[in-house]
Amino acid sequence: MSSTRLRVGQTLRPGQPGTRRHVDRYGDRLVCVRYRYDDARQQRVTTVEVIVDVAPSVPRAGTAVGVRVAWGEADVARRVKGAGGVWDARRKVWQLSAGEARRLGLDDRIVRLGSESLHLPTGH
Repeated sequence: MSSTRLRVGQTLRPGQPGTRRHVDRYGDRLVCVRYRYDDARQQRVTTVEVIVDVAPSVPRAGTAVGVRVAWGEADVARRVKGAGGVWDARRKVWQLSAGEARRLGLDDRIVRLGSESLHLPTGH
């Protein structure tokens, strides 16, 4: 069956009427149930979206991230600054590319900044 002929009629979240048997089958892994329609064949097709894997989200190497450095860790701050880090006084973190933070072994100090992050200088 070609999915290009199917139009989505309804998308239901778990717990809504029409999802019970799918919730029974997939449990917490169920994201949604979609009823699609094949007008040419006059058929209703039920599809489900299911979570199949959950893994930590790792920022790409060039993504700007925040790196937490505690007061008094001057040696760590110097290494971050030497790798191109920029101090963000509002958030109280150093901004650095994720790749540089990992290279410095600071993975456990990384915090996501969101879409409003500063642009880091390039060339490091």
